Amino acid sequence: MYDEQETKSIEKSLRYIASHVRVNGREILKHHDISPLQFVALQWVGDKDGITIGELANRLYLAHSTTTDIVDKLEAGNYVRRDRSDKDKRLVLVSMEDKGKEIIQKVIDKRIDYIAKITANLSEAEREILPGALEHVLRESERINYE
Repeated sequence: MYDEQETKSIEKSLRYIASHVRVNGREILKHHDISPLQFVALQWVGDKDGITIGELANRLYLAHSTTTDIVDKLEAGNYVRRDRSDKDKRLVLVSMEDKGKEIIQKVIDKRIDYIAKITANLSEAEREILPGALEHVLRESERINYE
């Protein structure tokens, strides 16, 4: 187990790396009519195709009305569409359009390119251990988060 100082260092490193990767990938958004917040919403729609506005609002920690405005703009840009649920006609589900999938892929590709650059100077031993260590940390974070 790490001591407190090491744990603080890991937290800071993970936070900064995540921020740098996110910001670098979002450079793509400057060439499209989509804001960073709209992109986050789009990612949630991509993760759960057929998400309700309420679920999306909860995931974004935003008011229902604010989330509706975001979805309106995404729909106007042809990134998402709204459909009535087959099971419950009262529910409106937000789903991804091809244009939404394309922009997410462009951002992911840019992030992957950035990660390749920032890991290019790792030693062979570091290259071998990093993917497995990160995957293990991810699994543990999900396990602890959902217990």
